[in-house]
Amino acid sequence: MPNRSAPAAAEAPRSLNDPRLLIPLSLFALYIIWGSTYLAIRYALESYPPFLLAGVRFLIAGVLLFGFLRLRGVAMPSVRQWRNAAITGVLLLGFGNGMVCFAEQRVNSGIAAVAVASMPLFAALFSSLYGERPTPREGFGLAIGFIGVVVLNLGNGLSASRLGAAALLLAAMCWALGSVWSKRQDMPKGPMNTAAQMLCASVALIIVALSAGERLPAHPNLHATLAVAYLIVFGSIIAFSAYLYVLKHVRPALATSYAYVNPPVAVLFGLLLVGEHVGPYDLAGMAIILLGVGVITFARQRRHA
Repeated sequence: MPNRSAPAAAEAPRSLNDPRLLIPLSLFALYIIWGSTYLAIRYALESYPPFLLAGVRFLIAGVLLFGFLRLRGVAMPSVRQWRNAAITGVLLLGFGNGMVCFAEQRVNSGIAAVAVASMPLFAALFSSLYGERPTPREGFGLAIGFIGVVVLNLGNGLSASRLGAAALLLAAMCWALGSVWSKRQDMPKGPMNTAAQMLCASVALIIVALSAGERLPAHPNLHATLAVAYLIVFGSIIAFSAYLYVLKHVRPALATSYAYVNPPVAVLFGLLLVGEHVGPYDLAGMAIILLGVGVITFARQRRHA
């Protein structure tokens, strides 16, 4: 009698790597976990200076992930892959996250997430330089999302700090450029890509922090330290790995759609946990942004149906 359990057992590991399962899980991590990291950064900044916060966060996360992968026998990246990981890591994590930490000293966490929501627009622009233009439906979704960002910015959240607004715009541009550029390069494989980028970015961030005179606090408060731990485990290792996976397996419009969902998530976390102000423009903008994400997602499903 044929053994039917063996093929089923053999198929089980493959199902765990099924993109139909991993893509939705990865998007959930990007939408919810990354949405919450804006508030976690605010808590961490109570004790830790911005660039040193980002540098230490990625150094610890990178060392932990790199050590784990090497113990499991994952190969070292090549010299070329280290170079590409360094360039991408500095763009995504050095400028992208470092500028967000810097800006959150001046603007609240929800407004920071709102400003970064312009990132998919820059990604679409940079992708067009490589001949990968958004489909008409994806372009329509991007336009809706941009209108939502404009509505959210009708308040005075960003006008109070021009420096903070400029830092967030630079963060969005660099994150978009790094995302588009890395898709066409020889990068480390799988989670090693995450580890290599975090290690390279941490070096750059720590150099900037020390050059700016930043130092670790002698007596950080408990909330700030717990926030750093959350950023290391969930914001860096889990969510950033999910982002690199999505970036490799879906079109840029969907891969970057988290930037439209993060603002309402961040605003809601700020409202519920620390009482950040949410006005009528915030609510209207969040609704329009979510509509834009829905249009982008539906367009992708129709394209691959």
